[in-house]
Amino acid sequence: MAASKKTGGLAGVTAGDTHLCTVGKEGAGLTYLGYDIYDLANNACFEEVAYLLLHGKLPTQAELGAYIEKIKANRGLPEALKTVLEMIPADAFPMDVMRTAVSFLGNIEPEGDFSNQGNVADRLLACLPSMLLYWHRFHTDGVRIDTETDDNSVSGHFLHMLHDKAPKELHRKSLDTTLILYAEHEFNASTFAGRVITGTLSDMHSAVTGAIGALRGRLHGGANEAAMELISKYDSPEEATAGVLGMLERKDLIMGFGHRVYTTSDPRNTVNKKMSKALADDVGNTTLYPVSEAVEKVMWDEKKLFANADFFAASVYHFMGVPTYLFTPIFVCSRITGWAAHIMEQRANNKLIRPAANYIGPELQEWVAIEDRP
Repeated sequence: MAASKKTGGLAGVTAGDTHLCTVGKEGAGLTYLGYDIYDLANNACFEEVAYLLLHGKLPTQAELGAYIEKIKANRGLPEALKTVLEMIPADAFPMDVMRTAVSFLGNIEPEGDFSNQGNVADRLLACLPSMLLYWHRFHTDGVRIDTETDDNSVSGHFLHMLHDKAPKELHRKSLDTTLILYAEHEFNASTFAGRVITGTLSDMHSAVTGAIGALRGRLHGGANEAAMELISKYDSPEEATAGVLGMLERKDLIMGFGHRVYTTSDPRNTVNKKMSKALADDVGNTTLYPVSEAVEKVMWDEKKLFANADFFAASVYHFMGVPTYLFTPIFVCSRITGWAAHIMEQRANNKLIRPAANYIGPELQEWVAIEDRP
């Protein structure tokens, strides 16, 4: 049954209040609690941004140091969860792995009273990378990795577990920056799903599990994986230009361009594009960045569609040696901060989220006995 054109997808409908984020607001662009995304990307570490979202203010040096130590202390996985991760098939979709792991953790480490919500948020922030990389390395390399590295940052911890060594600082900082860019984005589909679940007074693990399920859908998450698949097809900018023009002529779906809220540009793209160029130079790849630029130019020239945060993020992750199928789960490792902050905000002034619907079905009908139905 088709949705009403007036309210299809809730486009243009304001569904609630938030103090956490502005998206596409005139004169503000993308901000987290009033801080411009460029200031955060250029000056903050991801842990500072996580603290900002979860505590409502930037930390002092002492508060940041204590917070980093708390996150480090929460990286370990219970043996029961490791067993579950080993039982999940090697060919499972990684987003399904994340969804199952969070749900199972909620069984063995239940939130209990909502006064524990801050500790649950910190625990998930700390151990989501551990969950993902433990499963990945067990099924890819046949090893049971230690998920309690000495790295002070989430980004360094992630890359260390992935590659079995401490990462280069350029790589660590680049991943750290993408985590900042993805941390929060107002009432997007996954965040709203999490708030709807929270509105029923459910627990944080259930709300996060539902948010992961929403991000799993290719119309919300996964554009960076699709972008990687696209740019990997071409060996030169000229080949990319011809190929994308052909896709447009055939009306093929091209992911990584345009945005539901932004109208002229995605502020996160500028940062990712700059990092992609720096990483391409660092690893000596002379193909992917020029190809990406060519695709970006065609999409703007032909359709006036701008690259969103996901497009250049694809090559950023690739240059750091991250397998393509792990791109969207990295999104989870970042957005847990925004999800948890929204869950807390929803609880602070909770109302059950239950919108109305426009009924467009048949008029009232008379009951017909089964033997008399045509």
